[in-house]
Amino acid sequence: MGSAYAGFIQPWMERGGDAWPAWLDCIDRFRAALAALLGGHDREYCPQPNLSAALAKLLPALPKPPAGKRVWLASEEAFPSLGFVLQQALGLGYELRLLPRSADPGEVQSWDTALTPDVCGALITHVHSNNGVVSPVAEITRLCAARGIWSIVDVAQSAGILPLSVETLGADVVLGSCVKWLCGGPGAGFLWLRAGLIPELKPVDVGWFSHADPFEMDIHSFRYAEDARRFWGGTPSVAPYAIATAGLELLARAGIDAVLAHNRALIQAFLEAAPDGLRGRVRLEQRGGTLCIPVGEELAAMRGALEAAQLRFDCRGAVVRLSFHLCNTMDDARVAGRAWPR
Repeated sequence: MGSAYAGFIQPWMERGGDAWPAWLDCIDRFRAALAALLGGHDREYCPQPNLSAALAKLLPALPKPPAGKRVWLASEEAFPSLGFVLQQALGLGYELRLLPRSADPGEVQSWDTALTPDVCGALITHVHSNNGVVSPVAEITRLCAARGIWSIVDVAQSAGILPLSVETLGADVVLGSCVKWLCGGPGAGFLWLRAGLIPELKPVDVGWFSHADPFEMDIHSFRYAEDARRFWGGTPSVAPYAIATAGLELLARAGIDAVLAHNRALIQAFLEAAPDGLRGRVRLEQRGGTLCIPVGEELAAMRGALEAAQLRFDCRGAVVRLSFHLCNTMDDARVAGRAWPR
């Protein structure tokens, strides 16, 4: 609460309508914290309420692709909300094509085959939330660059748990959120743009905070912000970013390598305490931080046992998901393992 109070509530209490300079300083600190943790420069980041909003702003801003190159490619395992946005892009003249679940998104060959000459853009999920599979992003974005295909990478499930740099991912655009491993809660999403692209992109969904000088207040004069904030829009939220900055700065101090090592140690402790044979159900190689365990018809029994042990978890279909983070201890992991039905 300290970050939310200092960055949002206190300026409001003390300055009322004159709190905007302090609030914008708070947003600048959020952007700087993203750059410090995830690479790039703070001017390449634009706050967004969520990934879907960012993608919806981005698509109409992209240059019109050449004739015969109108397909957006994504995996059927991508987060559905982003798929919904791409489906609605039909109105922009695009077509959505999905890699089927039978084509492993963690294998570069699946993408190599699917990135056909009619594809203009690819939405690449770094870590898939349904199964924890990690896509070889840098290899896929190299394929995209060589074939003149826009690349957008979703890091919602990887930022904060897997060491990454937005620059070495090789993407044109990176979309993310602080709601998961970045410990920031909902409402603090972000859009990162490769610096050289920013002047080319002219969003339609704009507002006074997309302006080069938001406080100019001349309705006859709109000039795009020179940095990624041209994708910002109307009056922004402030509180979610004040809250999220504290999580970003905490993780920067801890180090993502240390976070990942702790996560892996807890997963190992969980599996050692769990029933024999559980390890065979999960894909332990090439995974993110979430342990995704398919349980099939045993779902009801699994849920009941974990709830009785007062464990927090979630489910995607018949898959139970456990996400061990810095706040968890080895004892937590062992309790979860012992609670798993024999």
